[in-house]
Amino acid sequence: MAAYLLVRMTVGNQAQYDRYRAAVGPVVAAHGGRFIVRGGVAETLEGPHDARRHVALEFPSADAARRFWNSPEYVEVKKLRAGAAELEVVLVEGAAG
Repeated sequence: MAAYLLVRMTVGNQAQYDRYRAAVGPVVAAHGGRFIVRGGVAETLEGPHDARRHVALEFPSADAARRFWNSPEYVEVKKLRAGAAELEVVLVEGAAG
């Protein structure tokens, strides 16, 4: 069953975050993941407006998402993000379509 990492973030240091953004894609792909939402315009349809940046990643399973999140490769890449952005990340299991 597919699983998704749903991310809401506030970027405080764009230049530093851009280095993280460039480095994270190959690590996501190496763990079978793909970005399905990566920023873009967000419109609030119900509830309070959340102006944070939104990102969604899809993985083949929750285990694959956890392996990515805890992998030595991602732990290193995550260091590039330290101090550049504040994140809220949720792992959700589900099936697309």
